[in-house]
Amino acid sequence: MKIRRVLATAVALAVTTPAVLLSVSPAYADAKPAAQTQEKQSKPTIKELEEAAAEAQKAYDKAAKAEAAGRIELEKTLDDLSEVNGTHPLAVASAAAKQTAEDAAAAKTAADQAVTGAKAALDALTEDATEEERTAAETALSEAEATATAAATAKTAADTAAAEAREKLDDARVAAVRAYGVLQNAAENALAVKVAADAALAKAIKEAEEAGEGEEGGACEPELDLTSKVTGLPDKLVAGTSTDFSLRVTNGSDRHMDEVLAFVSVHATDRSGLKDTGKFFRLQWSTKSAPKWQNAEPDDYIDGVGALKPGAHADVKLRLTLDKATPAGNGVAFFAADFFNEDGSCGGAPDLDMYEFDVKAAGSKPGKTEDAKPSTTPRPGNTGTTPQGSASATPVTTGTNGSLAATGSSSATTPIALAGGAAVLLGAAAVFVARRRKTGTDA
Repeated sequence: MKIRRVLATAVALAVTTPAVLLSVSPAYADAKPAAQTQEKQSKPTIKELEEAAAEAQKAYDKAAKAEAAGRIELEKTLDDLSEVNGTHPLAVASAAAKQTAEDAAAAKTAADQAVTGAKAALDALTEDATEEERTAAETALSEAEATATAAATAKTAADTAAAEAREKLDDARVAAVRAYGVLQNAAENALAVKVAADAALAKAIKEAEEAGEGEEGGACEPELDLTSKVTGLPDKLVAGTSTDFSLRVTNGSDRHMDEVLAFVSVHATDRSGLKDTGKFFRLQWSTKSAPKWQNAEPDDYIDGVGALKPGAHADVKLRLTLDKATPAGNGVAFFAADFFNEDGSCGGAPDLDMYEFDVKAAGSKPGKTEDAKPSTTPRPGNTGTTPQGSASATPVTTGTNGSLAATGSSSATTPIALAGGAAVLLGAAAVFVARRRKTGTDA
């Protein structure tokens, strides 16, 4: 029975609606800053996720109502700003300036024609014309030329005034459209949050239902001896670079595991901790049985480990690539390993390990890197027999100012059948945002 760990929607919800998340996980609002220490997070309940989804629905309804009202207002404003029948002062001024420009153009045309006529009359005089007739024709031409010059000047001024009035009118139209665009974007964002919240809730419910039963009706169980050890990770990641590292999954128990699944997922935000920048990251993996690099899905297992005998291990090669456009900020990485047997039994270590790291802008120097210090941080309420177990030794640890460390192992995550992945990761992301906002770090 393979049950996917849900990460993408939970983290998306965390970075886009921290207020909702923190209301879901109030116990984490006062989380202490992590200085290269591992974080263990407990999961919100289905009820709390339902409350978060309800809040997201309310926010969307409010944003949709505002967007609808804004659209009506935009249509009215654009009608008022119409140059044809608009009643807005800018529309009236633009229409008047346009008419003045048209009148000035007509006057110039008439003046130019008068000049042409005066020249023709002067040229038509014969040698028999009197001095008075010739003087009168020359005077008429001079006056016509002066009138034409004045008409040209007036037309230029009128054209300039009309262009300025039209520009002001266009600016007002653009401003009205942009004002509506803010409401439209808010509604779209609220809808995205609502969809993410609904999806996280639906998957958490489904996984909770599936978690209670194996193929023979047995529940998955904690397995502290299924461990994960990470090597080769620096404490800072730079945009535009790739980092190769590895994850060793070891079956330290005395049981045979028919199928072992590894889980690695990396997510990040900008320095504010509010904008998800995960789209700039690409995580790939390969194993001995699947040597070709494959893209890791953000909410699924890595299935290239296979079976593990008691005491055996398998290595997963990992490659994390950051696009050059990746903004500077903060990141989190999740590591886990679970097992599923043909007889329906399943399990894994009962903790979710979360690690933080710095993201530097393209061209930055990585700076000095160090291996993380081993650290163990049990979850609150750990009994050793529930999904709130303790960590194994030598974890990869990370800090507020960044470290996705070089060595260590994770106790892995609770089997998704126990933990209900979305809820666990939702709470973890909430802590991450809370700490970033509380410490005010810009690392």
